Amino acid sequence: MFKITKKYGLYLFAALAIISLLELNCGKGGDGKAKKLTLKMGHCLDTGHPVHKAMIFMGEKLNEKSGGRITLDVYPGSQLGEEKDLIEQLQMGTLTLTKVSSSALEQFFPEMKIFGLPYLFRDYEHKWKVLNGEIGKAVLSAGARRGLIGLGYYEAGSRSFYTKDKPINTPEDLKGMKIRVQRSPVAIDLLKALGASPTPIAWGELYTALQQGTVDGAENNPPSVVSAHHYEVCKYYSLDEHAAPMDVILVSKKKWDTFSEEDKKIIQEALDESVEYQKNLWEERVEECIKILKDAGVKVNKPDKEPFIKKVQPMYDEIAKDELIGPLVEKVKNVE
Repeated sequence: MFKITKKYGLYLFAALAIISLLELNCGKGGDGKAKKLTLKMGHCLDTGHPVHKAMIFMGEKLNEKSGGRITLDVYPGSQLGEEKDLIEQLQMGTLTLTKVSSSALEQFFPEMKIFGLPYLFRDYEHKWKVLNGEIGKAVLSAGARRGLIGLGYYEAGSRSFYTKDKPINTPEDLKGMKIRVQRSPVAIDLLKALGASPTPIAWGELYTALQQGTVDGAENNPPSVVSAHHYEVCKYYSLDEHAAPMDVILVSKKKWDTFSEEDKKIIQEALDESVEYQKNLWEERVEECIKILKDAGVKVNKPDKEPFIKKVQPMYDEIAKDELIGPLVEKVKNVE
């Protein structure tokens, strides 16, 4: 029978004591103080965009709330890759945070399709009630199974068509036109329903594609059209506001699981404050961008939405058969 000698007992006691100390100091440095954290965040927009400014604001709040212990390094302008690349880096744990469009997330978890559906929200207030409520939180949490923790949403406005040679006044004007879309099944189905020819192209390659005639136009919100200088090529902007996909802030689950509860709380609070800050920036920027477009000679028109809404109704008939998205759509409609 194995006997514990006095000498062995002392070794065992010492080992257990070390393990206990390590457990007590989880998330802390050797001096017992909370560890310094540098969070790496990448996105595809330029530094003048409201999203980038909101991230800088988030970094300031992280610094303030943590007493300088948590810092945020932001890499804008696709420095770390396009949206799909950034999502995959989060899954691998080589990147901490990113902001991507909900459209880019559809292939990772289908719940995000809800935000790409045309004319889903009645108005701005309805949209944010959905996002801040049970539905919005459930969609964010769905990414955990793919290594992606959703922390919140940034305002991304509504997407409308901008074209090179003619305005879009009715769905018939889109017939046969090659329109750039994101690599989103819902966005592709939407363009097909309206009679256009959807052409997925990476955001960073779109200016050249417009210039060379690879596509006849694209669709996006005013700040993105201005920041990418697409108005230099496209002289018509038709505010049909057909979809309102959200910008989603994600954190790598691999990274998140290593953070202390205190640090998670600080990160979430800083992000939440940056969301409110970004909403105000967005409103101001949209107004400013419409003026920039008009001053640059872009003809901005507001087509009647009803013909567009009728044209996409078959999408909802099909979605109703989807066991996952169909019930979500009904829940959104019932939010008062």
